[in-house]
Amino acid sequence: MWVFMLLACATLNLNAQTTNIRYQQYIEQYRDIAIEQMLKWKIPASITLAQGLLESAAGQSSLAVKGNNHFGIKCHGWTGRTIYRDDDLKNECFRAYKSAYESYEDHSRFLATGQRYKSLFSLKITDYEGWAKGLKAAGYATNPSYAQSLITIIRNYNLSQYDRAKDYDKFMVGRSHDTNANGQPLHPIYIFNKNYYLYARQGDTFRSIADEVGISYRKLARYNERNKRDTLEPGEVVWLKKKQKKAPKEYKRQPHTVVPGESMYTIAQKYGIRLESLYKLNRLTPDYAIRVGDQLRLR
Repeated sequence: MWVFMLLACATLNLNAQTTNIRYQQYIEQYRDIAIEQMLKWKIPASITLAQGLLESAAGQSSLAVKGNNHFGIKCHGWTGRTIYRDDDLKNECFRAYKSAYESYEDHSRFLATGQRYKSLFSLKITDYEGWAKGLKAAGYATNPSYAQSLITIIRNYNLSQYDRAKDYDKFMVGRSHDTNANGQPLHPIYIFNKNYYLYARQGDTFRSIADEVGISYRKLARYNERNKRDTLEPGEVVWLKKKQKKAPKEYKRQPHTVVPGESMYTIAQKYGIRLESLYKLNRLTPDYAIRVGDQLRLR
């Protein structure tokens, strides 16, 4: 019985951690679009992000993956591409978009031009609770706990901080407009340690990624301290600017504990640190063979 309970708790903790990571990655990827939309349409960025997270399961729902629909908006009055999914009724029609950006833009327009949501725009931009309750009252969703779900997400992930933003990262916004040369979705880009990064996919090369992000493939390989002809493994971190000499400040008292399969290089990539700097921070020479359990300073 105790073993079962321990396993159940471990599973719950793992699921919570997975959700947290997915939510954080979604926020990093789309917060700048939400801010841009707020400055343009006067809809709180926190509300836009919370709705996107909830409606799209942090970008993992079939509507988001196959139709770039992050807000569950149905086809009413829509003349563009469509996708069909079961919802309140079977095989309902939903809007489909070329990109996530189009979904965000259409969501803003849907609220701003919809008569039923008109009263929401008299609320303060920082009144996310009023917006959440107003969306539910206006019939955006049938779930009776919809407003509270939005409020909980906003509080748990401190999304209200973006309601006070005056500017946004134009590079991150621009990335969400297009697909790549093969018509495939662009790699999601994340931000960490004052840098941009993405995860390599099957078949990626420094040249193919460079073509997508508009950076010389020689520079891209150099930023990642690799040969430009190196093969990239799926899931590998690829940094898009020169890496920092140290990890962020929060790692000052948090050393990295080496686990099986890691190397100094993979650790440097994980934290966005230059390999040479990681050796210097730990007073090690390049010929040192790290061991499982070693504690490495990150700044």
